[in-house]
Amino acid sequence: MSVVVAAVCPHPPLLVPEVASGAAPELDELRAACLAAIEPLSTAAGVLVIGAAADCSYLGTAGGSFGAYGAPDVRIGTGDPILPLPLVMGGWLLEQTKAAQLPRTYLAVRGDTTPAECHRLGQEIAEGNGRTGLLVMGDGSARRSEHSPVHLHPRAEIFDTTVANALQHRDLDVLSALDPDLAAELQAAGRAPWQVLAGALAGTALTGDLTYHAAPYGVGYLVASFT
Repeated sequence: MSVVVAAVCPHPPLLVPEVASGAAPELDELRAACLAAIEPLSTAAGVLVIGAAADCSYLGTAGGSFGAYGAPDVRIGTGDPILPLPLVMGGWLLEQTKAAQLPRTYLAVRGDTTPAECHRLGQEIAEGNGRTGLLVMGDGSARRSEHSPVHLHPRAEIFDTTVANALQHRDLDVLSALDPDLAAELQAAGRAPWQVLAGALAGTALTGDLTYHAAPYGVGYLVASFT
C-alpha cells in the first residue's frame, strides 16, 4: 500500500497574500485550514500533487508562477513556469509547511475524465512503491451565490454539501458516484481529482476529517485530511 496520508484543498490564487493584497485577511481561516491539513503530509516519503488540467505529469522541479494574477515574483520550482493553476497552488501551499522538504511530483487530470478512469488512476497510485502522501487540489461549485463567477445554481450548495459529507465520513462510494455532467454544469473543478482520491484510498484504513466548508466568494471551498 502506497498512500499513507492525504489532504484535500481548494486552489483560489487569493490564498497567496501577494495576490490577494489588501483582501488577504479575508481568507486567513481558509489558508490556515489548508496549511494544517497539509502538515501531516510531512510523514510521507514523497508527495504527489493532483489537480484538474490537461493530462500531464510533471517533475518536482517544474515551475509555476502567479504572474497572471498580479504577483510575478511569487514562483515555485526551478524550471519554466509550466504548471497549471491547481498544481501551482498545491506547490505553493506545500512550500509553506514542513512537507516542503519532501520529494514531490505533480499530476494533472482532465476535468472530463470519467469516474471509472479516475478510480483506475487512483488505484494505480495506491499500488505504487513507497510511502506516498497525496495533495488533492479542487474547488467545489463556482455557482454558490448571486456573486459567484457564474450565476447561482439551485443544486450547487447541495452538491458541495454532499462532497463535504463524503470527505468527512470517508464515503468513497459517494465520491466515486459524483456525476461528471452535473459537476461540469456547476463548474466544480474538484470532481475528477476527488474521484482519483477515492480510488487511491480504497483499501486503506485512513479516516477523513473535514476542517473547512464555505463559499466566501460564491465558490465552494473544502479542506480535509486523511490520516
